[in-house]
Amino acid sequence: MTRSGRAASNWFGGPEATMRDEATGDRGTPIVHRRQVLGLPVALPVVLPVVLAGGSPALTGGGSAQRPSSATTPAPDQKQAAEVPVTPPEDLMREHGVLKRVLLIYREGIRRIDAGEQVPAHPLHAGARVIRDFIEDYHERLEERYVFPRLLNAGKLTDTVPVLLQQHQRGRVLTGRILDATARPTPQQARRGLLADMAAFIRMYEPHEAREDTVVFPAMREAVPPKEFAEMAETFEDEEHRRFGPSGFTGIVGQVADIEKELGIYDLSQFTPRV
Repeated sequence: MTRSGRAASNWFGGPEATMRDEATGDRGTPIVHRRQVLGLPVALPVVLPVVLAGGSPALTGGGSAQRPSSATTPAPDQKQAAEVPVTPPEDLMREHGVLKRVLLIYREGIRRIDAGEQVPAHPLHAGARVIRDFIEDYHERLEERYVFPRLLNAGKLTDTVPVLLQQHQRGRVLTGRILDATARPTPQQARRGLLADMAAFIRMYEPHEAREDTVVFPAMREAVPPKEFAEMAETFEDEEHRRFGPSGFTGIVGQVADIEKELGIYDLSQFTPRV
């Protein structure tokens, strides 16, 4: 483990909430680290259109095989230079995408409660569990450990950061209530409270994540030196896979997709308006 990875382990030491087996790539899809995905050489787009057209990058003209030219096959040192790393802001913003999808799950729960339908306790509980394990106990802890202190030390966003920290704390209170209310079939008298807690969570986190994406994360580049910026990216990636297994982020996305399918809101086309 790198030096930055060890630093993360020291901070995250002690008992941690870990995701279950469903986060370890049991959906039959290959497990690929995000660094590997974004580390593909830039020469790939040169051959990809040929493959998509039904041909082979090694076949030209009358079908005779030709050896790849140096123009489309970078030397090892060129390949390394062409790799595109995952930056810390991009990492955190992708994780906000998971949060947004759970907010949609909460909205569906609110819709059903308002319509007098049975509370979908199981998918709501599963969604709140993703919030607790992945967003609050992992994503927000990274922000609190690595992002907010550096901004404050640089004298940046000194009015915004304390509000974000307070919202993290209030969100954990709301998540605890949602988990308690959905741990079993929700009784009639608890429906109003559950609805209010989910609505309050959505109302707070939509502007919260929007402010971080547009103001906080861009400010990181000014507050964090380039070398430390690269080390932070490695730390985030290593901690993600240590906590959530080889599939990491993609495993969490798969869990959220399963919840959406259970609620019948996975099909993206259903959200397209008729105009």
